[in-house]
Parts: sequence; structure tokens; C-alpha cells
Amino acid sequence: MNDRNQQVIGHLEELRSRAIKTALAFIGFLIVGLSFMKPIYGWLIRDIDMKLAILGPSDILWVYLMIASVFSVAATIPVAAYQIWRFVSPALSAAERKVTLRFIPALFFLFIFGIGFGYLLLFPIVLNFLTTLSADQFETMFTAEKYFRFMLHLTLPFGFLFEMPLVIVFLTVLGILDPSKLKKSRKIAYFLLIVISVVITPPDFLSDVLVILPLLLLYEISITCSTMAYRKKTSPSTESNAGQENVAL
Repeated sequence: MNDRNQQVIGHLEELRSRAIKTALAFIGFLIVGLSFMKPIYGWLIRDIDMKLAILGPSDILWVYLMIASVFSVAATIPVAAYQIWRFVSPALSAAERKVTLRFIPALFFLFIFGIGFGYLLLFPIVLNFLTTLSADQFETMFTAEKYFRFMLHLTLPFGFLFEMPLVIVFLTVLGILDPSKLKKSRKIAYFLLIVISVVITPPDFLSDVLVILPLLLLYEISITCSTMAYRKKTSPSTESNAGQENVAL
């Protein structure tokens, strides 16, 4: 019993250590992002025909922190993924360690791709649509805080949602998920994705449709990727290679 308690304490201490390393990496990247904030801010507002207003001296600091936090989250993802991999790797086989280690760079690029999709495609369409509605009736003026909050609501969730295929493949490799479970849960997954899209988008039909369709497509891509990973995992050649590696160990 004492040995078991010591093992639990050891795991908790290791988890705490890796969480601290991840937090320190986030803080470090946050400082880097803040140091380059003026050129980043200038690039983000390059297409705006008006100056953004602030309602108080703390607004610009809040905006800078929001933008730098997104930069820091993106840069911290590989660090966090590596720390998680190091934590769970003792429980994985040699083949599973090799496969899962390759997921770390892909997590970063998928996050960047998701943010790029939201910022370059979705955000301009929704913003132009909403400003067109008020063009003849209201004088348009944006505050910096509301503008960037609106931008983050349409871009940041896609950074995480675009990780879905890779996370599902990862869970398939570990044997936690399989394609049949994903197909049986399709209706529930669709419902949850629709709810997520409605929550993260402005209250208009166009925004909802532009978000729902990519999310449903991502789920179908996840099923396809899970099917490919499951077939590779259960193929006779893979099983024989894993057996040989276990014997070697």
C-alpha cells in the first residue's frame, strides 16, 4: 500500500513539474509577444479604413494582452504536447512512443491553420456582412477592445477545433477510440458541434452556417483518419513488429 501511495505521489509530482514547465513557457512566449506587439498590432489592423477607439487607458493594455496571449498559446502548444508525451510515454510501447511523438509538430501547424482559416476566410466575410447591415443607418465606429474580442471569438476556437482529427487519431492509436464508436456517436457529435458553433459566433445565420459546415467536415475527416490509423494499428504486419519490439525490450 505504501509503495502504491509513493507511486501516486511520484506521478503527481511529475505532473506538477511538467505543468510548471508549460506555464513558464507560456509566460516566456507572452513576454516575447508583448515585446513585438506594435508591429503585430499594425499588421492586424492594416485593412481597416478607420482608427480603432479606446474608452479608457487600460483598454490598449487589455488588447495587447489578448493578442500576445494568442501568440503565446500557439507557441506553447508544442511544449505542452511534449510535456504530456513525456508524462504518458512510460505507459506506451516503443512503437506507440514513436508514432505519438510525431503528432507534436502537427498539433502546432493545425492550430496555426485553424486560426488562419478563421482570420483570413471567416472573419472578413462576417465582418463585412455585419457592417453592410448598418452602413446606411448608423455611423460605424469600432473600439479596439470590441474589435479584437470579436476577432478572437471567430478565430481562436478554430485553432483548437482543427486539432480534432489529430486528437482522435492519437486516441485511436492508444486504443481509446475506434471508427465504429465515432460513427455511432455521429448524431451526438453533430449536435454538440452545432451548439459550439452557435455559441462562438455572432447571432446571425450566416456566421452560424460558415462555422457549422467546417466543423461537420472536420468530424468526417476525423472519422476517415481514425479508420486509417485503426487499420494500420490492427494490421498483421504492425502487430508482428510490435511483438518483436516488445521481445527486444
